[in-house]
Formats: sequence, structure tokens, C-alpha cells
Amino acid sequence: METRPNWIGAPPGPLRASASLAVGVNGIMIAGLQPLLLGALQLAHRLSAAELGRAATAELLTMGAVAGLAGLFLPPRHLRPLGVLACLVLAGLDVATTRADGATITLLRGAAGIPSGVMMWLTISMITRAPRPEQWSALFLTVQTLGQFVLSAVISAFVIGRFGPNGGFFALAGVSVIAAGAALIAPPSLAPLAHAETPGGLPTPAGAAALLAAFLFLAFQFGVWVYAEPLSHQAGHVPQVAETAISLSLAFQVLGSGAATFLAHRLPWFRTLLVLSLASLGCLAGFAALPGPLLFLVDAAVFGFLWLFLLPFLVPMTIAADPTRRSAVLLGGAQLLGGSLGPLLSSLVVSDADARGAVVLGAISLIAAMVIVAALHIRRPRAPALA
Repeated sequence: METRPNWIGAPPGPLRASASLAVGVNGIMIAGLQPLLLGALQLAHRLSAAELGRAATAELLTMGAVAGLAGLFLPPRHLRPLGVLACLVLAGLDVATTRADGATITLLRGAAGIPSGVMMWLTISMITRAPRPEQWSALFLTVQTLGQFVLSAVISAFVIGRFGPNGGFFALAGVSVIAAGAALIAPPSLAPLAHAETPGGLPTPAGAAALLAAFLFLAFQFGVWVYAEPLSHQAGHVPQVAETAISLSLAFQVLGSGAATFLAHRLPWFRTLLVLSLASLGCLAGFAALPGPLLFLVDAAVFGFLWLFLLPFLVPMTIAADPTRRSAVLLGGAQLLGGSLGPLLSSLVVSDADARGAVVLGAISLIAAMVIVAALHIRRPRAPALA
């Protein structure tokens, strides 16, 4: 039985921990809203199908790169002013997006990934120091997904129809301004994390393999999900079906991450990932069949639940592969890089008439991730901490 450590450094306390989570939620908010907002930009003829994938990729790729580089090189100090600045810069870039189209949107969303990546690093830095990082990761996913669900529902019901996609980006800017206030009460600094925040502290080979598996899981999820609206359109649904599917999926993502909050430290990571991956392949088959509206909504809901239930189990997988946690501190960056390159790769295999290439590519990424996970499980130490 593993003896779990206490907080690394002083515990942040409920208020500061909540503020840190709020900053990270703001940074990742766009991830759950990309199908809605970028899909609306496509319907407004401000983005093509390929440009939709590139715009989604640009933001998440920059976010992941910045989060990863910060985890390698930045000391966890001066966190409050850094968080405030990141929130306000992101708000400005959201407003600028309302006046752009085509390639300019891609450039602006790529730039938006920089402050978002900083915000993600601030939150991940706190989670990595927690006594049960998988539970904190699940809690973070629950809060962020609940925020995405609420904002998506509000934008779908009251904003898009009246103000178009621009209204959605103004709403995002307003959320960032609120998050800047939360950054003022987040932890001002964090204790150094041994072997993780020393410049040049790279992960072990097994840890790098675990990060690659996490990358592929997110490439599968985002590479498919960003094309939810085009898949619905291709199936002959009215636009409201895709909007409902996105909101419904986010609601079930909340349920999935909430369930993981209570179960992540009780279930074995390998068998859980295996079962969830097989179920996810079933969802992909459903999307590829271009079902009717009801089955599409059911598929989207199940996909959302599996997506967020799966993610917290990547934490114990990564720590089991690299107990120094050198890799765990980079996990958020690896996931964001996967989430960004998934849409980019999908954009190469879809057209305005057929988006099912994204589903096929997602299945390939998912299978490759499980091959790596199985290899890590087979080669793990005989007395692993979290396996």
C-alpha cells in the first residue's frame, strides 16, 4: 500500500486553491467551446472547414507548448501578477477575434494560447504538489467542464442567435476579466518541486512514453470533437442538433469528471483506461455511421462522459511510469499539445463535404495510445506506487 505524501510545501488553503483552479479554468475555457464558436465562424463564412481545424490547433498548440516550457523552466514565484496579466491579455485577444476572419483568426487564437498556457501552468503547478494529484486533477476537470457547460448553454441560448459568434468571444473576454480578480488571491508562490522545475530536468524514457500516450489520447478526443458540428451537418441535422449535442456532451463531461473525482484513486489505471478506450471506439463507430438526431445526441453524451472520466487516470499512469514526477509536471503540456495537433491532423483528412476522416484518424490515435499504455503496464516495476 502506497504512503501518499502531504502537500509539497505549505498547503494553499481552500480559498487560494479555489482561486488557482479558477485561473486554470479560464485558461482552458476555450477548449470546450471551440466546436460551438469556431463552428459558428464557419457557418458565418469567416472560416473554412480546414481553417477551423487550423484555428483550433493554433490556440491549443501554443497553450500546450507554453505550459510545458513553463513547467520545465519557470520557478513558481510572482504567480499573482503573472496570473492577472495573463487573464487581461487573453481578454484583449478574445475581443480582437471579433474583428477578424480567415488566417487572421488563426493568428489571434494562436497568440491567445500564450496567456492560456501560463494560466494552465499556474494551476498544474499547484495540482502537482497535492497529496492526491489524480483527485485534484479530476476536481479541476469537473470545475472546468462545468464552467464550459454553463457558458456554452448561455451562449447557445442567448448569444449566438442574437449576436453571432462575436457575442461568444465577448463573453469569453468578460470571463477573463473576472478571472483576473481570482488571480489576485491565488497562491503568491509555491515550493520548488524536486527534479521537475530544475532547468533541463527532462522526464525518464518511461515517463516520455507516458507523455506520448497522453498526447495521443488528447489528439483522438479533440481531433474528433472539434468536428462535431460538421459531422452533425453531414448527417442532415438542423443546426440546433449540433448546439444541443455540444451542451449535452459538456453536461456528461461534468458527470464523468465528477465520478472520477471519487473513483480515480480507487480504480486501477490500466484496466480502467483499457475499458474506457474500447467504449470510446464504439462511440467513434457511431459518429462514422452519421446517425439520426437522437442517436447522435446519445453518442455525444457518452463520448463526453468517457472523455472526462478517462483523463484523470493519465496522472497515475504517468507517475507509475516516472515516480520522480518529472513527467507529471509536464502532463498538462503534453495533453494540450495532443489536443492541438489532433484538430490539425484532422483538418488534413476532412473536406467541406465529408468530415468522417477525423473519426478514422481519432481511432488510429486511440489504438496507438493503448498500445503504449499496455507496454508501460507490462514493463512497470513489480511494486508500482499507483498501478
